Amino acid sequence: MPLAHHPEPEEVDCLLRNAELRDAIEPYLDESICEIDFCALPTAVENRFLESMLAWEQAPMEPIARWFEPTLALQPACTLDDEQVRERLWNTIDRLFEKRVVLDFTDHLSDRELYALIRRDILPSAVKRVDLPDNYFHWDCSATDTGEPTHWLMYYASEQEREEWSLEEGRELPERRVPSYPRALPTAPVM
Repeated sequence: MPLAHHPEPEEVDCLLRNAELRDAIEPYLDESICEIDFCALPTAVENRFLESMLAWEQAPMEPIARWFEPTLALQPACTLDDEQVRERLWNTIDRLFEKRVVLDFTDHLSDRELYALIRRDILPSAVKRVDLPDNYFHWDCSATDTGEPTHWLMYYASEQEREEWSLEEGRELPERRVPSYPRALPTAPVM
């Protein structure tokens, strides 16, 4: 006769935490959660996912500039020489990364253009500030005001992605180009 399984204290704690998280997330659930097969996930993984969802739902919306103390403000690029722009740009990139903001697809922009983009578009943007150690906010610097993926298609998309886009959109692809300003920026995983 097999002996009954007696869970370890860690297993019990994990199950209790799961029940707490499921109760806390209940008011925020919609039909999209049905897409996830929680039965296939170990309880610890499910808990991590639920903690992330709950943190997202409860996170405040605030401009990225206000994530800093004092508020991060940049001088207009037109008032700086090239060396000042470069120095302040890299300082700002490092500070953004400390707050887990990652800049993606920047190599087509000059230092001055990237600095201006950060000042004009990124810092004033109100986004959810999810304060979890493995949560990174990725800013796509290839996006255009029109919403067209032109820069991404020209500089960053793989040949397969370019072909898929052309087939789906039924449009000609922009000419492939090599980015003029390669950078080694801090990176983080896309979750």
